Amino acid sequence: MNENVFELSGVCRSFGALKAVDDLTLSLARGEVTGFLGTNGAGKTTTIKMLIGLLRPTSGTVRLFGGDPADAATRARIGYMPETAYYYPYLNVRELLAFYGGVCGMDRRTVRSRTEELLEEVELADAARRPLRTYSKGMLQRAGIAQALLHDPDLLVLDEPFTGLDPLARIHFRNLLRRLRDRGKSIFFSSHELGETELLCDRVAIMKRGRCIYHGPVDRLAGDGRGNLERLFLDVLEKGGVA
Repeated sequence: MNENVFELSGVCRSFGALKAVDDLTLSLARGEVTGFLGTNGAGKTTTIKMLIGLLRPTSGTVRLFGGDPADAATRARIGYMPETAYYYPYLNVRELLAFYGGVCGMDRRTVRSRTEELLEEVELADAARRPLRTYSKGMLQRAGIAQALLHDPDLLVLDEPFTGLDPLARIHFRNLLRRLRDRGKSIFFSSHELGETELLCDRVAIMKRGRCIYHGPVDRLAGDGRGNLERLFLDVLEKGGVA
């Protein structure tokens, strides 16, 4: 049995009278890719913030690599990419990675070496001298994944990584995530893009009004020969769970 990268047990998070996350139990196995699905307001972003230590649960426990997500040494094993990242537009991608490397406390030689590796990995080497303000949405997403990978984390947490990408950019980004999975990285990402989730994920978790109503293999939902993840996602939301 795979060691779990994270475990959420009976987690609740309230904001005043609003219960954004309600009795959530969820885990991610090492080397696994899980898609985190649900409509707007279902509790996905709140869950991610608790997972990476930016929010404390109101009740329940969150364990990341067996430790507290708020602990700096534990959080150092995460690479995080938010849905919308704001970078200084006049930096180029090498300067961006140098800045984040300094924030992470990495030495300059390691940052330079990792930068060149990652620019090839995310296919930005030819655009490395261009300011970020000239980048397309897809290029900015690849710059974002490069900064998330700079310190070689064990877990990648991505919030809506496919939002706004054109079809070619989606293919490039999907292939990048597949290569990372093949190298043993654990990946957890929220998304509204059900087609990409179906193509990439080992498992999916579906949220509805703060509760997880399905957590299991993709093929249990989409591999039945009767339809795709989109249809079955709607069925799950309407019924509140699967048999």
